[in-house]
Amino acid sequence: MPFVEIEASEPETPAEETAFAEADLAQLRALVAFAFDALHVSDRTEASVALVGEAEMEELHLRWMDLAGPTDVMSFPMDEMRPGSPDQPAEGTLGDIAVCPTVASRQAQAAGHSTADELCLLTVHGILHCLGYDHGTRDEEKEMFALQRGILEEFLGHAAPVETRH
Repeated sequence: MPFVEIEASEPETPAEETAFAEADLAQLRALVAFAFDALHVSDRTEASVALVGEAEMEELHLRWMDLAGPTDVMSFPMDEMRPGSPDQPAEGTLGDIAVCPTVASRQAQAAGHSTADELCLLTVHGILHCLGYDHGTRDEEKEMFALQRGILEEFLGHAAPVETRH
């Protein structure tokens, strides 16, 4: 199993308490291991997933993207890794992924699926960004979202949650 640090900030509002309560850290840790396997990333690879409140996510969003307001997920790649192959798994430090459960909860409610499923979607989305995938063009989005859906459907055992497009 890969070295995955998953931590959650202390919720600061009742809405954050509710959203954070729906986060299953063991499920997210298992999902990261599953995604690494699907993407041929070595189990010696390190990654960090932080569940953060809206204020912290807003700070990160403003500092790194120069955009106001909290967002759902941000990725901070470390070793500029790419997916490996069955014969040569990728290895290194994937990077840090920040996920905001409160934003995830609102998006899940609007899309008609659970917050837990949305947190899984955002975690896989963050992993893919750390591996160099993007959705800046229609072709990139098609490739990234198809891969994301495939990983989620296999892991969750049901249809993948619908992506929120910003």
